[in-house]
Amino acid sequence: MFDFLVTGIILGLAAGFSPGPLLTLVISETLQGDIKSGVKVAIAPIITDIPIILLTLLLSTQLSRFQPILGVFSILGGFFVVFLGVQCLRTKGVELDLQNVKSRSLIKGIVVNLLSPHPYLFWFSVGAPIVTRAMSVNTFFPVAFIAGFYICLVGSKILLAALVGRYRGFLAGKKYVYTMRFLGFVLCVLALYLFRDGLNLISLQM
Repeated sequence: MFDFLVTGIILGLAAGFSPGPLLTLVISETLQGDIKSGVKVAIAPIITDIPIILLTLLLSTQLSRFQPILGVFSILGGFFVVFLGVQCLRTKGVELDLQNVKSRSLIKGIVVNLLSPHPYLFWFSVGAPIVTRAMSVNTFFPVAFIAGFYICLVGSKILLAALVGRYRGFLAGKKYVYTMRFLGFVLCVLALYLFRDGLNLISLQM
């Protein structure tokens, strides 16, 4: 269970701290309103991802008997995690332009997250294969992965909102850049494990 929990935590932190439309909404709501406004946007993934998770788990469960196919998905997931890792490594900070930004809301956060390709790519290529493997070991292991992922995903965005609310230059500072580079390195290491699992599933030896 520990392995799945740690994997969820790493992926959640990387997704939470990474620049993107949802993070911009969280920050702009916090600066224009208060921390509660930022929190409303930050929890949007919990709402929007439920149908995505259910759909991908349904498909992954149906394919669970075909291990080579799951292996291919795991390898594709490894490439996606490498892509996320490289993005983190290349992060140079975030400059927020809040001029003429209209007030946002939970609905705006939901719409932005639904239109983003990342949740779909993540759950089809990374999340669902991991949860499927976890289910084959123990019923509680998928819960550990999903809980670790979303607690860190939402929690990190709330933390960033609070930091930016107090220190507006935080996202453009060295601490944020170093954090992203560290997460990028960890993601690239995690991708190696996904590649290994994928190759093992299709009966290839590394």
